[in-house]
Amino acid sequence: MKRASSQSGKSTSAQAASAIRAEERHLMNTYKRPPVLFTRGKGCYLYDSTGRAYLDFLGGIAVNALGHAHPRVVAAIRREASRAIHISNLYHNPYQGPLAAKLAKWSGLDRVFFTNSGTEAIEGAMKLARLHARKAAGSAQHPPHKFLALENSFHGRTFGAVSITSTAKYREPFAPLVPGVEFVRFNDLHDLAVKFDSSVCAIIVETVQGEGGIHRVSEAFYKLARQLATRYGAALIADEIQCGLGRTGRPFAYQKFATAPDLLPDIVTVAKPIAGGLPLGAFLAREEFAQAFSPGIHGTTFGGGPLVCAVALEVLSIIEDEKLMENACERGEEICVGLAEIALRYDPIREIRGEGLMIGVELAHDGAPAVDAALAERLLINCTHDRTLRLLPALNITPRHVAEFLGKMERALIKSLPRPQLAHPPGISPAKSQNVVLPSVVSTPGHRALAAAAHAEKG
Repeated sequence: MKRASSQSGKSTSAQAASAIRAEERHLMNTYKRPPVLFTRGKGCYLYDSTGRAYLDFLGGIAVNALGHAHPRVVAAIRREASRAIHISNLYHNPYQGPLAAKLAKWSGLDRVFFTNSGTEAIEGAMKLARLHARKAAGSAQHPPHKFLALENSFHGRTFGAVSITSTAKYREPFAPLVPGVEFVRFNDLHDLAVKFDSSVCAIIVETVQGEGGIHRVSEAFYKLARQLATRYGAALIADEIQCGLGRTGRPFAYQKFATAPDLLPDIVTVAKPIAGGLPLGAFLAREEFAQAFSPGIHGTTFGGGPLVCAVALEVLSIIEDEKLMENACERGEEICVGLAEIALRYDPIREIRGEGLMIGVELAHDGAPAVDAALAERLLINCTHDRTLRLLPALNITPRHVAEFLGKMERALIKSLPRPQLAHPPGISPAKSQNVVLPSVVSTPGHRALAAAAHAEKG
């Protein structure tokens, strides 16, 4: 038996090595991947080619909101794959209308266009905003055309999306980009007011910046953007591709600020978790803006097919049925409190930011070694904006998963610390040498109260 098992292990390793070699030979050189081949997932775990389990706290970068192989999602895929995978948007299918209605109810907006991806949703939202502005301007010689976006933003990889992405490494290799874009300093009310004028057709805001390091726009900034967009007849576009659909504990992150109908955005983009891992995105719009479109002016081949829409309906129903937005808030609190306790012991944690299960841990040094050390602990996370460890676990994680994460995370941090900071000198209290200011470490009142309690307990 042992010999057979050994032979099987060698065969599996050889297959994995062969698959990786084929990628290295034939795929374009766009991803830097560790030498691990994942073959299946179940719940909050991924399994590599040798059968080892990894706790997945990256979730396919906010895609796997229900973890892996959720039985209701699997059942929906099997059912619809045996019926019709693709029909084309020249014809009706049974699921586009009901899914659009569900998204309208969740968002407070009116109409939906389905896409293949988040970046395609951004492109469509930009087209809709500019077309609306052109039609509203009538015969004006110079209709509003300019887009405002925020510094530190990330909106996608296609030309329009990368043009409103501020980070130089994503933009500069492809210049010249789409003209008519200006960047506003993040959460700077004066800069926003100065740059917003009658030439602007839209301002686009990630309600919580993801790739930029998990930063939330302030309530004052959001409300001023809404006020100025209304004044000039421009669109307020909320990019909720990463932070939307339950991740922050609300259907949409902008709902923290949009407490009345006149505070809603005009256009909203979604993607990532909507179909549980299948490729689907959408942009939603208020009726006034949606009316700018007419048949033939915009379209897509694959967006909104029957299989993906049926699965998306099931995903949103599961989020509701299993009360996963409430779970996101509760587990997010547990994670932030646990991380705050770790921050009391280890200097390199500078700040813990986020809301619900969208969390960033900013370090004082490069985060890549911590990601590598986490992988060695069989924990999946990633690093964004050079120093921020990003956590995007499934919305259905349990307290047991949180406890497992905290143990693995602490060990990974210990392994990745620069040597002089590995331990505090004997007799020196970690809390006294820690530079983290706890009230700014976590983002919600509940987080702060629990972190303060942890701080008091540590002395």
